[in-house]
Amino acid sequence: MATPTNTPLMPKATAVWLVENTALSFDQIAAFCRLHPLEVKAIADGEAAQGIKGLDPIITGQLTREEIEKAVKNPDHRLKLADPKVRVPEAKRRGPRYTPVSRRHDRPNAILWLLRNHPELKDAAIMRLVGTTKTTIQQIRERTHWNAANLAPSDPVTLGLCSQLELDLEVEKAAKGMPVREAGDPGAATLLPVDETVTPEGLVGAGNYGSGSRGEEADDLDADKIFAKLKSLKGPDADAEEEPEGF
Repeated sequence: MATPTNTPLMPKATAVWLVENTALSFDQIAAFCRLHPLEVKAIADGEAAQGIKGLDPIITGQLTREEIEKAVKNPDHRLKLADPKVRVPEAKRRGPRYTPVSRRHDRPNAILWLLRNHPELKDAAIMRLVGTTKTTIQQIRERTHWNAANLAPSDPVTLGLCSQLELDLEVEKAAKGMPVREAGDPGAATLLPVDETVTPEGLVGAGNYGSGSRGEEADDLDADKIFAKLKSLKGPDADAEEEPEGF
C-alpha cells in the first residue's frame, strides 16, 4: 500500500470527515491519513474517534474535489495532498542557548569576560550568547557568585560557547542603542589627528621636544666637537694605527 509523503493536518478528524462525506474505501482513507484500515473501519462503525468532529480537507486546502472524485472512480488511486498556497516558514526556537555539559563550567568565565570587555551588552544579549540565566549574570556582576574568587575572564568565542559573528552582531546591536558622546566627554577621546603627530619634515615626533632642556641640548650638538673628543680618548697610538702608510 502506497503511503503519501506528507501527512494531513489532524489525520483522525480528516478521516472522520472522509468516512462521513465520501465514498472512498477504507484503504484509500487509511493511506491518506496514515492510519490502519481497521482503525478507519472502527471509525465508520462508531467504535473509534467518538466525539471527534470531522475536519473538511477541502476547506483547509489539503484536498480538492477533483482529487476526491478521481479516487472514488478508481479504487486503486491514492489521494495526494494539494500543494499549499502559502509557505509558512518554520518557527525558530527561541530561548537560552544549549551548552554542552562539558563546557558549562566555562560559562562564568565567559560572562565575566563579556561584562568587562563589553559593558554595553544587556543581560538578554549575554544570555543568548552564553546560554545562562539572569541570576547568574547578576551574581557575577556583584561578585556574589559561589566561585567568584576563582573566576578568570575568558573569551566565549575561544571557549566555543558562541561564534565570532554572533558576538559581533550582538555588540553592534548594543552599540546602536548607546547615546552619542559629546566632544568634552572623556569617554569620547580618540586618536590624535595626523597633523598633530607628524612634523612638517614628515618625521613623527623627531626633535620636537618643545623649549625644554632636551631641545636646547639637541641644538648645541656639533659633529666636529664629538669626533674631536673621540680622538682625544683614543690616544696617539690609536691615531698612528689608523693612518695608512704614505701619508
